[in-house]
Amino acid sequence: MQRFSIIFFILAICGFNLKAQISGSDTAKNINILAPVTIEGDTLPQQEIKEVEVFASPKFKNRRQARRYSRLVRNVKKVYPYALYIKVKIEDINEHLQTIQSEKEKKKYIKKVQKEMMTQFEDDVRHMTFSQGRILIKLIDRETGASSYDWLKEYKGDFFAGFWQTVARIFSSNLKAEFGQTSEDMYIEQIIRMIDAGLI
Repeated sequence: MQRFSIIFFILAICGFNLKAQISGSDTAKNINILAPVTIEGDTLPQQEIKEVEVFASPKFKNRRQARRYSRLVRNVKKVYPYALYIKVKIEDINEHLQTIQSEKEKKKYIKKVQKEMMTQFEDDVRHMTFSQGRILIKLIDRETGASSYDWLKEYKGDFFAGFWQTVARIFSSNLKAEFGQTSEDMYIEQIIRMIDAGLI
């Protein structure tokens, strides 16, 4: 039960394209507009195109490595949306806190947000594994630019952050974990970019 509390609290804080309807057609078609550009006196058509990333398929020495990678893909796909949500939520919290003058009211607001998030994510968090919680901690750092420990310290104080860091260490987790410090993070970054590109 305590292992869920760690993850639980982290969540608690936390060219141009022109679409035109063609007459007599039931579907909208894309019309590409070529914008003219002048280069050394010559007028040439120019069109901006989207950047395309190409990903190499990972190579594995054995089936065990392939299984570990598949498990990593599943775990990242599960927790990445939470990291994105936490990023937006932290931005909203910080923006709202700037409108509150009283420290008492700030604490009251943070408690309210914490309670709402715990209610919203309780079932999801209970089904997270240790590995998923560890990845989520790293992704919070990747998305927000600060570790889970730093956010706990910011919102709840040194003692509170220190307490939860101690609990996390007992369960082989680290709220101070930063993204990009291990070889696994290289794979996680590639997986995230593939998710963003809609490839997986």
